[in-house]
Amino acid sequence: MTELLQDPKVKVEMLIRKPVQEVFEAFIDPGITSKFWFTQGTGRLEVGSHVQWHWEMYGATADVEVKEIEENKRILLDWGTLVEWTFTAQADNETFVTITDSGFRGSSDEVVKQALNSTEGFTIVLCGLKAYLEHGVRLNLVSDKAPYAHIS
Repeated sequence: MTELLQDPKVKVEMLIRKPVQEVFEAFIDPGITSKFWFTQGTGRLEVGSHVQWHWEMYGATADVEVKEIEENKRILLDWGTLVEWTFTAQADNETFVTITDSGFRGSSDEVVKQALNSTEGFTIVLCGLKAYLEHGVRLNLVSDKAPYAHIS
């Protein structure tokens, strides 16, 4: 088996044509986030808080610990890996969002699979965010990614 020479670090990015405060709030407030990513969150993201995110269509839950928040600039959380969102205002009504994910664990094959899944997942999240914030459209990307996954 080939060993990895470097631990993978996922990075996905997208320009959202909305003010940075609105884009940042979309990840802080589960009432907004549930319109494009998970179906329910147990609370707003605040430094030191522990929340749960639920994907009811898959019967999945993630335990999330909020490590750091810099308002309208950065969110860092731990949900088994370290995920960081950065928000960069490009103009009054444009925000460049970068999501990085690192700290994958397991064999080389498992780490590569996790990184690929994370890249795909966070790309879908940013596409859903863009459609929702810019056009008010809920694309149901997360639920339609694997609509029959809950059926065994």
